[in-house]
Amino acid sequence: MALDLVVVGLGYVGLPLARAACAAGLAVAGVDTSREVVAGLRAGRSHVGDITDAEVAEMLAAGFTATANPAPVGAADTVVICVPTGLVDGEPDLSAVLSAARSVARHLRPGTLVVLESTSFPGTTEEVLAPVLESGGLVAGADFHLAFSPERIDPGNTAFSFRSTPKVVGGLTPVCAKRCAAFYEDLVDTVVVASGLREAETAKLLENSYRLVNIALVDELAVFCAGLGVDVWEVLRCAATKPFGFQPFRPGPGVGGHCIPVDPRYLAARARASALPATMITTALEVTAGMPGYVARRACELLAAERPVAGSSALLVGVAYKADVADVRQTPATSVVRQLRALGVRVAYHDPHVPAFAVDGVPVPAGSGPCDIAVVLQDHAAVDLGEVLRDARCVLDTRGVAEGDNVVRL
Repeated sequence: MALDLVVVGLGYVGLPLARAACAAGLAVAGVDTSREVVAGLRAGRSHVGDITDAEVAEMLAAGFTATANPAPVGAADTVVICVPTGLVDGEPDLSAVLSAARSVARHLRPGTLVVLESTSFPGTTEEVLAPVLESGGLVAGADFHLAFSPERIDPGNTAFSFRSTPKVVGGLTPVCAKRCAAFYEDLVDTVVVASGLREAETAKLLENSYRLVNIALVDELAVFCAGLGVDVWEVLRCAATKPFGFQPFRPGPGVGGHCIPVDPRYLAARARASALPATMITTALEVTAGMPGYVARRACELLAAERPVAGSSALLVGVAYKADVADVRQTPATSVVRQLRALGVRVAYHDPHVPAFAVDGVPVPAGSGPCDIAVVLQDHAAVDLGEVLRDARCVLDTRGVAEGDNVVRL
């Protein structure tokens, strides 16, 4: 059976892509190494927060198939690789990309378009992916088309859909770029063609490094303001009234997910390897990485003013890495729990999006109720802060959303 698209990697990037392609009337198959993911999708169950079970059912009804076998690649016009790119000991880990590339290479046929959506450093598509894909004898740019198109999935964002978010594409050759643009034009409203692969790869890193640097700036400002007795939230409110030259960012307990704490490290690693500067990015990473410890210290200072820290109880409100999602990847809550536990604080959490949460293999009890201190880490819309914080003796609010005489803001 001929396929328009095979998506390799059915996570938070690959599954929305597959859904968009199914909705556009394409014949789609998905490949994932997790047999649990494959079995769930075949049974109509979604494991991705932004995709409902009903939407998976619609995909299946449209002919979508999920498998752990990469053989469908041999029947595809287009193959898009959407596997994770994480870190090992703080350095880029491309093992999933290499594994996917080897699987694709075994089944790749002439004329196929292969697109990498996994975020990585400039040069990955041409220097890392292409040689593996060419191991079967086909030549990139001659026998098959090769392109890069950075994913722009923002979990929980209802303002911008897959279709309404512009898609950047870059090709190994102008023909590769044209073929890639033609593919995505069926799925999104706007396609932006970059002049090359490295420009498209670097654009993605810039987007997230921009956010990292600005978040680090307001995080550091929050620490500065606390030391001087200045209300950082009032500072931000006033500054945001300027109609030009300023975009407001909010401080918080640290950054999480994949985009902000991970992606800029790919840029920094490439800079080090090339003896090029990335001092602003590395400094911003240090600032944001230090915020969970700062929050834990502030909480302990508030506790120590009233009672011994050891044996006190703390309730963390919102342990997902961002508001209104269930994702706990790289969540700063992990570090906050770890540091409070080390000082003998009994930690519980309240988060309607996260049914179970563990740190270092030890479960964090879920619930709410009386506590010595409540720490607001995330401002989920589904949480009634007034109700949850009612029985807290003290509240440390890292999001600037809680009110009351017992509330201390970051």
